[in-house]
Amino acid sequence: MKTMCLLPITDPAAALQIVKDFGDRKGIVGFVITGNNNKPVHHNDLMPVYAEIEARGLALAFHGGITWNTNQMRTVNRFIGMHALSFVMCNMIHLTNWVLNGMPERFPKLKVIWIESGLAWVPFMMQRLDNEYLMRVSEAPLLKRLPSEYIREMYFSNQPMERTDLDLVKSTFKAIRAETQLLYASDWPHWDFDLPGVIWDLPFLSEDAKRNILGFNAARLYNLEVPKDKRGIAVS
Repeated sequence: MKTMCLLPITDPAAALQIVKDFGDRKGIVGFVITGNNNKPVHHNDLMPVYAEIEARGLALAFHGGITWNTNQMRTVNRFIGMHALSFVMCNMIHLTNWVLNGMPERFPKLKVIWIESGLAWVPFMMQRLDNEYLMRVSEAPLLKRLPSEYIREMYFSNQPMERTDLDLVKSTFKAIRAETQLLYASDWPHWDFDLPGVIWDLPFLSEDAKRNILGFNAARLYNLEVPKDKRGIAVS
C-alpha cells in the first residue's frame, strides 16, 4: 500500500512537522492539500513545507473539495451545479496562485498534482492565464515562461472525467500532454466513480498512452517499482 499524508496548511508549523515525521516512512509517496481552505498556497509561511517535500523527492497534491459554504456557492440551488463548480473552483484558485506567484520557479523539482477536479478546466486556465499574463507581465516577475508552459509540466488525475464530447476530450489530452502527465483515478466507491474503461476505450489514444495513463505515469511520478517479464519488459 502507498499513501499520501494530509497537510493542515492553516498550521504551517504542524504541516512541516508532518513532512519531517512521515516523509521517510515506508509507503509514503507524497502529501496532500485539500481544496477548500482560507490560507493562500503562496503564503510565505508555507515555503519551508514545500522546500522539505521537494528535498525528499516526494509529490505534492491539491485535492478538489466540495462545499456550499462560500458566498458564490450559496447562490447555486442544485446539487449537480454545486458539484460541477465546487471541486473545480478551489483548484483553479490554488493553481492560479501557485503559478502567478512563481512557485514552479522557486521549487522547480517539486512534483505537483491536481486531483479530483476533472480535466475540462485545464485548457481554459492555460489560455486565460497566458492572456492575462501577457498584458501585465510585471505582476508575475518570477515567471520566465508562459503560465501554460508550467501547467503542462504538472500532473492531473482524470476523475471525474468529462467525456460527453470526444473532440473536446482529445483537445484537452493534447493540451495537458496526457500521455506523460495524466494519472488514472477511479474515486471508487463514490457515485461518480470512473472505471479504467474511461481511458482504455478512448479511440484517439495509442496502446502505449493508455498504459502510461493507467499506471506507468504514476509509477514514474511516485518512484514505484514496475514488475518486468523474463524479457525485461515492464508488465502493464
